[in-house]
Amino acid sequence: MDKSYKYLGYFMLLLILLTIAGFFKTYIVQFPNFQPNNNWFIHLHAIIATVWILILIVQPFLILNRKFAIHRIVGKLSYIVFPLLVISFIPQIIRIFNSEYPRNIFFPVADCVLLIIFYSSAIYYRKMSPKHMRYMIATALVLLGPTIGRIGPRWFGWSDILTQNIQYTIAYTILISLIFYDKSKGKGKDYNPYLVAVGGFALHQIVFHLIFL
Repeated sequence: MDKSYKYLGYFMLLLILLTIAGFFKTYIVQFPNFQPNNNWFIHLHAIIATVWILILIVQPFLILNRKFAIHRIVGKLSYIVFPLLVISFIPQIIRIFNSEYPRNIFFPVADCVLLIIFYSSAIYYRKMSPKHMRYMIATALVLLGPTIGRIGPRWFGWSDILTQNIQYTIAYTILISLIFYDKSKGKGKDYNPYLVAVGGFALHQIVFHLIFL
């Protein structure tokens, strides 16, 4: 791992806090007596998403501690977990499509598109560690959608539009900060995956505004 990213795993731990805060009121607090809308499709998605988040967290620590063999095994495990994660979105997409607000299908579909693009790029560049790592960071940023998207309205009373734009602002701020960080460390074009990610989130935002504004 790039030494300048040796603490990446600790930052990834923030995903746990965001996930707990985002899903506490609508899911976690209901355990074990879940409401009917939290059916087994939701439970399955929650389990797979949790495994995915744990993979994102554990991989940087494995590299930091030079556990390369285990890192490769976990990486290959992601070849199974990631497709299952995407598939687990399908029941939610169908449910939203048949609801009173079918346009909300944008959120799971658009997030899946970004996840597929970033993860596929990370796998394509799996033998080029700098690019691979940065694309995986981009996949983690996609999780800002389902977490902050719930934290804003449920904890702070923000409107959906405000929450979504705050989410984009956070993603852009992180990505642009990482670009300048890489440039300050003389990383050349290693930051290119972040430029791709900025473009992906920008397109996500444009489509969101076209649909909801």
